[in-house]
Amino acid sequence: MPVAAKIEEKIEIPDDVNVEKRMDDLKVSGENGEVEKKFNHPRIDIIVEDDEIQVIVEEPSKKEKALAGTYRSHIKNMIKGVREDFEYKLKIIYSHFPMEVTSEGEEVVIKNFVGENKPRRAKIVGSTEVKIEGDQVVVKGPDKEAVAQTASNIESATKISKVDPRVFQDGIYITEKAGKPLR
Repeated sequence: MPVAAKIEEKIEIPDDVNVEKRMDDLKVSGENGEVEKKFNHPRIDIIVEDDEIQVIVEEPSKKEKALAGTYRSHIKNMIKGVREDFEYKLKIIYSHFPMEVTSEGEEVVIKNFVGENKPRRAKIVGSTEVKIEGDQVVVKGPDKEAVAQTASNIESATKISKVDPRVFQDGIYITEKAGKPLR
């Protein structure tokens, strides 16, 4: 089977987005904020030109070909994020003890979860914003990975062990990921 001599992934840069590359760091900024990521692989080059970004691999192996596609997806998500926020929605559910959820600085504080005296805490990652509106928690920001990690931290903070989950369904659950409702 012949090996591809060169892979060249091209990504268009919109007019309202600014892209800078310093060493292995790629910084994408726009009207909605900025996202910075490190892309470090010895055989994969990222070149920023006037109106496009190129991900180039000379004589790639199967793994390098896959990694070039992953880099392309990450860069597209960075560009999309600085133009419009990624948004996750979570629902607060309780039947036994009314819980109080607040956003305090760099963390979300969950008080009176299943009657516990000590509040549970979930870390807010990066420049992500968390808003609590009634029984809905809205997590949004320009960095898709930071938004997803923050939503996961909130959901994980309310996991219950050693209790039948069919009886105690209390918790905070992700209901919508990046605009797509879960089943």
